[in-house]
Amino acid sequence: MAAIRKMFYRSWSSDVRLDGKTVLITGANTGIGKETARDLAKRGARIIMACRDLEKAEITAKEITAESGNENIIVKKLDLADTKSVHAFAEQINNEERQINILINNAGIMMCPYSKTADGFEMQFGVNHLGHVLLTHLLLDLIKRSTPARIVNVSSKAHTMGTIQFDDLNSEKNYSPLKAYAQSKLANILFTKELAKRLEGSGVTVYALHPGVVRTELSRHLSSTLQIGMKLLQPFTKSPVEGAQTTIYCSVAPELEKETGLYYSDCAATSCSRAASDEDVAKRLWGVSCQLLGINWN
Repeated sequence: MAAIRKMFYRSWSSDVRLDGKTVLITGANTGIGKETARDLAKRGARIIMACRDLEKAEITAKEITAESGNENIIVKKLDLADTKSVHAFAEQINNEERQINILINNAGIMMCPYSKTADGFEMQFGVNHLGHVLLTHLLLDLIKRSTPARIVNVSSKAHTMGTIQFDDLNSEKNYSPLKAYAQSKLANILFTKELAKRLEGSGVTVYALHPGVVRTELSRHLSSTLQIGMKLLQPFTKSPVEGAQTTIYCSVAPELEKETGLYYSDCAATSCSRAASDEDVAKRLWGVSCQLLGINWN
């Protein structure tokens, strides 16, 4: 079993400290987000856990504080499926925080039954992509004042199965849970590349990543058949701790200070799909996303 795991998981470690730094992580109460928060808290960072479920988040925060000795763990309410919540959260952060050195757009939903956000967006596209676009936009001035700073977007290898359906972004004509998820993850990478281009020379670098196939609550919407398949594939999947390593790497690795706009897997830069490298599609998606969100982001 150990030999099998070594074939599919590249370990990474670093003693980099984050004392005096502030890290904001969406979806930090469970899975990859929780393990990312735990690791960065041990490095001395101030951690802002942006979560929809405050009860779970408070329990997680106490657990991380007890383990790390870091009492600078803050829990804030954020529902990425509601732009009003995103605006309210961002306003609070901008008013209360002096800096955001690392923004980790981690929260997500995967292959859920068809539903829409409070603003009428297909749930996966709305939460995984649009919610994080709006959050990043609203916090960007604060992030720019905190340079050197990083923005880390958790995507997925599932992006290789995605296309941006500009004529049906909300999957109203035809809904496939997998295709909608793949579209949202492709959007994460396209957003990363376009944002990196626009932030060149600002001191803010941007990264997208595939965490691996990880055993987390994210798979709760999978069919019973796929759930059985996941159990059979367990020797080839990652624990949440292992799955968090590439996020942590992109957040703290000193060697990435001069890199931006790249896509990572197993703590190394790797290639993404041709669709994810299409600059015209990235630019078009940027414009459409801003229009849908009602923001002016030139």
